Amino acid sequence: MSQNKGVEILCIGSELLLGNILNSNAKWLAEQLSLLGLPHYLQTVVGDNHERLKNVLSDASKRSSILITTGGLGPTPDDITTETIASTFEAELIESSIIIQDIKSKFKDNFKLPKNNFKQAKIPKGAQIVPNPTGTAPGIIWKPKDDFTVITLPGVPSEMKLMWEKTIKYWLSKSFNSRKIINSKILNFSGISESKLVEMIPDILINKNPTVAPYASLGEVKLRITAQAKTIDETNYLIEPIEDKLKKLFNTNIFSNDNQTLASVVINLLRKRNESISVAESCTGGNLASAITAIPGSSDVFLGGIVAYNNQIKQNILGVPSALIKQYGAVSGPVAKSMALGIRKTFQTDWSISISGIAGPNGGTENKPIGRVEFFIKGEKYQESIQENFGSHRSRSDIQKLSVVRALDRLRLFLLK
Repeated sequence: MSQNKGVEILCIGSELLLGNILNSNAKWLAEQLSLLGLPHYLQTVVGDNHERLKNVLSDASKRSSILITTGGLGPTPDDITTETIASTFEAELIESSIIIQDIKSKFKDNFKLPKNNFKQAKIPKGAQIVPNPTGTAPGIIWKPKDDFTVITLPGVPSEMKLMWEKTIKYWLSKSFNSRKIINSKILNFSGISESKLVEMIPDILINKNPTVAPYASLGEVKLRITAQAKTIDETNYLIEPIEDKLKKLFNTNIFSNDNQTLASVVINLLRKRNESISVAESCTGGNLASAITAIPGSSDVFLGGIVAYNNQIKQNILGVPSALIKQYGAVSGPVAKSMALGIRKTFQTDWSISISGIAGPNGGTENKPIGRVEFFIKGEKYQESIQENFGSHRSRSDIQKLSVVRALDRLRLFLLK
């Protein structure tokens, strides 16, 4: 591979441009290229249009050594990847008997083979077939120019990943085995802003190998530590001192260094203590329970929850006194406390969390603006009342997400004690 050229990813499909489908293939492929140590400089998305696809292919052949495409290998008229690649580089399309036999074998037990599927058997003359173990769309590895290779893969993620693991990864490793490996580790932070975090580590951020880069998401910050070396062990050797320094500096602000979510960290901490939890939610509408139950095996810790969106439910199910709601309002510390006590008693759990707030876009007042959220965490020997003002400028979904993050993080910090 030329030192000035790298690998380019091209994802094909109008559904990607329209936002109907999330382009997870590009992310996954980029990670795999990093593991192989192959330089990857550009990603492109193009719709199912012959001329536009042809232009992108032509440009890619001038700036990259390898182009990996996903999508457009199906049997329908808008699947134009293979024929456009052949047209761009003025190659003859030939019908492969190997592909035809493979397609027939996948239809023989259940369905009559549609004629459209024979379109998938046509590949540029001289191209290497990349078998598709589960689908009917094979890929190719083809070198239309001396310094340029095209690799095509289907857009279905499960098919694409399997073909990569069985064929493409080994072909790339064998062809470019002198490249350095790029390895990354991500530290997840909560309870600290990106700007504050960056302000505290100026010396670390200027490192060249490994490099350290911050990425902010709602309620959390990530630091990605990336090292290059000839082996995975060597990259880990470079990463570990930086990771240790960050852990000493930020301590409990780091909630994970192995891609765990806040919810999974909390579940694991409760599991180690052999303790259970229940939740009572209002403004978050079940998002806290959803975050917890998204973790496999959480049922041994999480017993259940109630979305007490209506005040009558707060009173009748959770036992919140009507006088308390009348005096302080549904969004208040006393009501949040009563909700937490009620759900803990109802489910007989060691812990409970309640959330009540004003997520907007309406319902705010001068005393209780949009973004005001009340929390209460109750345990056998611990309780905490928390009030947050996330800001009226935030969207409803953002306030709900921030509320879930805040609730889980506060419980995590206590469980760490």
